[in-house]
Amino acid sequence: MSSTTTYALGALAVVIIGVIVFAAYRWSSGGEDAVTRNDGYGSVRDAAVQVAIDGNAIRLGKPDARATVDIYEDPICPACGVLERVYGQEIAQRVDEGALAVRYHLVNFLDSRSASGDYSSRAAGALRCVAESGEAVAYARFHDALFLAEQPEESADSDHTADELAAIAREAGAPGTAVQCVATGAQTEAARTAAAANLEALRAISDKVGTPTVIADGNDVDVNNAEWVVELTR
Repeated sequence: MSSTTTYALGALAVVIIGVIVFAAYRWSSGGEDAVTRNDGYGSVRDAAVQVAIDGNAIRLGKPDARATVDIYEDPICPACGVLERVYGQEIAQRVDEGALAVRYHLVNFLDSRSASGDYSSRAAGALRCVAESGEAVAYARFHDALFLAEQPEESADSDHTADELAAIAREAGAPGTAVQCVATGAQTEAARTAAAANLEALRAISDKVGTPTVIADGNDVDVNNAEWVVELTR
C-alpha cells in the first residue's frame, strides 16, 4: 500500500470519528437540562425479565415483549450517559411491564478517548460477562452504573481497571462467575469483535453515525422527542 493511500485512509478514519463525536456532543449539550423521566423508579427489577447475548447485541426484556428497540452506545460516550439519565428509568419500567425489550449494541470508537486506551472495549466485555450469567436484574443495575454514576469522563486522566469493574459488577449483584469473568477480561476480545460489527450495522441502517442512536422497526428514533418511549410502547 502506498504512503499516499495510507494517509488518505487515516484521514478518512479521523473524519468518521469526528462525525461520531460531533453528533454525540450535539445531543449531550442539548440534553443536559432535560428532566429525568419516571424519576425514582430505578433499574429493571422484575425477576421475569431475561438477559442474553443476542448475536452482537445484548437483549434485556421479557420473551414476549410487545416492542423491541435497538440502542447503540459507547460506555464512555457522555451523550449515552445523558440518554440513560433522562430515559433509563422509563425504559426500565416498560421492560418490567413487558411492553418493551432493549437490544444494546455496544461500540468502542471512544477507546482512544479513554485514559487506558481500551476502556470502551473492556467495559463492553464486562457487560457481556454479566449478560452471559443470565441475571437480568444484575445486568440492568451494572449497565446503569457504568453509564451513570460510574461512567468515566471522556479524555480524563483515569478510568476503571478490571478489578474496579469487577467490584462494580459485584455491587450490582452479579454472580461470582460473572465477577471473575469481568476481572480477567474474558469477554474483551469478543466485545471488540461485536463492536466492529455493531458499528458497521449502524452505518448501514442509520443516516447518522453517532451515539446514542436508537432504532425501532428499522428507523431512527428521535430521542429529542420526550415521548418516544411512550409512543413505542402504546
